[in-house]
Amino acid sequence: MLSRIAESLFWIGRYVERADGTSRILDVHLQLLLEDTWIEEDPACRSLMSVMGAAPPDPDTEMTRQDVLDALAVDRTHPSSIAYSLGAARENARRAREIVSSELWESLNTTRSTMPRRVTSEKAHSFFSWVRERAALVVGIVESSMSRDDAWQFLTLGRSLERADQTARLLATRSLTEASGPSWTTILRSCGAHEAYLRTYRGAPSARNAAEFLLLDRLFPRSIIHSIAQAEACLNTIDPSNGRSGYTSSAQRTLGRIRSELEYRTISGIIEDLPRQMERVQRASSEASEGIRERFFPAHSLPVWVEEKS
Repeated sequence: MLSRIAESLFWIGRYVERADGTSRILDVHLQLLLEDTWIEEDPACRSLMSVMGAAPPDPDTEMTRQDVLDALAVDRTHPSSIAYSLGAARENARRAREIVSSELWESLNTTRSTMPRRVTSEKAHSFFSWVRERAALVVGIVESSMSRDDAWQFLTLGRSLERADQTARLLATRSLTEASGPSWTTILRSCGAHEAYLRTYRGAPSARNAAEFLLLDRLFPRSIIHSIAQAEACLNTIDPSNGRSGYTSSAQRTLGRIRSELEYRTISGIIEDLPRQMERVQRASSEASEGIRERFFPAHSLPVWVEEKS
């Protein structure tokens, strides 16, 4: 497979998952700002922007929920926004048109063309639901119609890395609100994890159990550990040439290190320092993505001359 095609597939997976994850995080916290009158809107909005990796506006200007929506939902030029992610996913599908199926292309193209240019606070929940449905449609097409070849591996690799990053960001936003049972219930619901959690723990969400489920559960597909393990499996399939003395790929070493740090640390120790731990997961995801780029998508690869054998 050409490296440019593999790169486009990798970023389709990342951008679609980024749009889905951003919609979930914004839906949870903008709704919380609307319902909880004790939360100060300006500092909460600035903290949310910071968690999402977006620079807040001038500190002298008061920030509102609508400002967050404008920046992170519908701004087509903001790299952290939903609109930008969906547009970038469609553009990467266009570049890989010879590999992408007609169904997947039509789904991404329709999603991009029907993306609204403005969303009000009153219609924000409906908009976020629409984004999640479109992302689920794309993933459903990928899972049901693509052969499990290198194309599927690169697309799933990108989606898994981004999912680990987005779940870490969602858990990091716990520091924006007071620790309480209902807040954990809301976070579980935002990940589509509430029913799965209840079947696993058979009780009301507690901080320890909910964090353990979203961080360390090996069977739930949105947990950080499951996402990292999926990314590792994809890398092992794409590049199985590992020697007898460990891994040669920097991406595999980075993912294996952060997975081991999470799996072999107590959940209470992780919860006590949750924002910093989630920042480490995000940093590991970024480092792994850079390692994948250097290994499979070199921007300026020098020609290698091979001497002809007589």
